[in-house]
Amino acid sequence: MKILVDADACPVKEVLIHLAKQRRLEVILMVSVDNYFQRQDDVQVVMVDALPQAVDMALINRVEPGDLVVTHDYGLAALVLSKKGRAISPMGYIYNETTMAALLERRYLQSAARRAGIRTKGPKKRHPEDDRRFRRNLLKLLDELMDAERLKLFPDDPD
Repeated sequence: MKILVDADACPVKEVLIHLAKQRRLEVILMVSVDNYFQRQDDVQVVMVDALPQAVDMALINRVEPGDLVVTHDYGLAALVLSKKGRAISPMGYIYNETTMAALLERRYLQSAARRAGIRTKGPKKRHPEDDRRFRRNLLKLLDELMDAERLKLFPDDPD
């Protein structure tokens, strides 16, 4: 199990890396060459071209079942779920199959509105509650994924 991060403009890298290190989990930050940032110890940084969707394509090519992805992108999250991975937004919302269709439809409608010249709202301002929600739900997902990993390794273990 590893954690892959769509790290361009990801506001929760520090808390994510801290919690992953506590659990000895691999973190891979995927970034465009246009969004260089200071590298961190014990964290792999993969830099890709500045082409549109280059980070998304590099990330989805690395996802395996049981991996966790942090992304704002609904489309990328849908692809992750289709590969039996889990996904969470930096706002702390856990993506799942049940809500994905509605999220993708909303994205499509907003995109169509922008193409028609209608102004749409941007992302909401980040609040401390977003950080708390992210931390809480990240810990929940990590526990679920680590439990599933243990079950694969020790299928007859009652704990």
